[in-house]
Amino acid sequence: MKEPARILVIGGGYVGMYAALRLQRKLKRELRHGGVQVIVVDPEPYMTYQPFLPEAAAGSISPRHVVVPLRRVLPDCTVVIGEATAIHHGKRTATVRTLATEEEGTGTVDIHYDELVLAPGSVSRALPVPGLAEFGIGFKTVEEAIGLRNHVLEQLDIASSTRDPDVRDAALTFVFVGGGYAGVEALGELEDMARYAVRYYHNIAPEDLKWILVEATDRILPEVGEEMGKYAVRELRGRNVDVRLETRLDSCADRVAALSDGSRFPTRTLVWTAGVKPHPILAATDLPLNERGRLKCTAALQVEGVEHAWSAGDAASVPDLTADRPDAVCAPNAQHAVRQAKVLAANVAAAIAGQPLTDYAHKYAGSVASLGLHRGVAHVYGRKLKGYPAWFMHRVYHLSRVPTFNRKARVLSEWILSGLFKREIVSLGSLENPRAEFKLAADTGRHPGAS
Repeated sequence: MKEPARILVIGGGYVGMYAALRLQRKLKRELRHGGVQVIVVDPEPYMTYQPFLPEAAAGSISPRHVVVPLRRVLPDCTVVIGEATAIHHGKRTATVRTLATEEEGTGTVDIHYDELVLAPGSVSRALPVPGLAEFGIGFKTVEEAIGLRNHVLEQLDIASSTRDPDVRDAALTFVFVGGGYAGVEALGELEDMARYAVRYYHNIAPEDLKWILVEATDRILPEVGEEMGKYAVRELRGRNVDVRLETRLDSCADRVAALSDGSRFPTRTLVWTAGVKPHPILAATDLPLNERGRLKCTAALQVEGVEHAWSAGDAASVPDLTADRPDAVCAPNAQHAVRQAKVLAANVAAAIAGQPLTDYAHKYAGSVASLGLHRGVAHVYGRKLKGYPAWFMHRVYHLSRVPTFNRKARVLSEWILSGLFKREIVSLGSLENPRAEFKLAADTGRHPGAS
């Protein structure tokens, strides 16, 4: 019996999930009859819709509604929860560490493939800043969004209860490093949430909260254009947010944020959103990389000079055929990633069938960004919007893009309910250590005289 053509998809994010979803549709007959097998490998059993992370952190959306279960949307694919540690494309083999291999103590397993779709995405780019590894908080996963929400609310509890003015000031100081989408939207949503929450604390006023945004360049939100970026700065400063442009974080050792302009802020909250870098798996392959560590790809989303290897999104350097400059490449953002994934899947299916490939070409439509409830900026198809219209466009756009009707309906219903009822301001920090109370009880039970 002939072996099925095996397509291995590394990564279950924007590119990985959408590519597998499109392959599942295009190769439906082959998948059902065993002529083709699609294997998706990702450390998590879900895809995270990252534009909704700020709203999840603020409590506007339930965290479980910003993730899409891979097994539910990819029933005809084989989903492997694990992490690729090396790829030997010359041998058509990927080395994968799974939960099962860790439990068994066997280390890794080799997965053989005929076609490789490498879409691991990116990871946070952490610079060697003193104290960052110890005290910094990331904002790239749903777990980090939940943890940050709990952390901010816990700081309000600390500030409300302490008699030490230094502890209170540090608890009420929130420093965000990075003026891109993640940093600005997270700060905007959490500032909005905290401003609402302090009405339930008798000894904390909104003016007591100190929010600081640190950006190394001379502007924030460059994707929405210079004019809208300046408006975003004015909007944030009007809400008592200290926006520091052309400023870097030099240190956060001992819970003190030391900035390049000489300022020092004792703080218990430092959120790091200053960029991303290619996933480490790319360096553990025998595939060609550019100077930034991304895969060199053709406009058809094939890895340059290599057969049977494909990539898109954050991991790939793809020529931008719509740009004026011949050396221009597509920006590594979600707008391109989703569209590239569909072309990539169509080309993989075409390659298996021996049909011609299609080049990827998409002119950037623009960007939208939220600055908190009812506030936003947008620059779409040459039109500039701000305030409520931009915020509304942000919600409509992302609601249309979040995968599956199930998630769209759940997110929409939560937005409607949040408009009718008051915000939830409960911290569930114990979720991060679910065994803590039982462990304490068990340890107490071991001591003599325990009741």
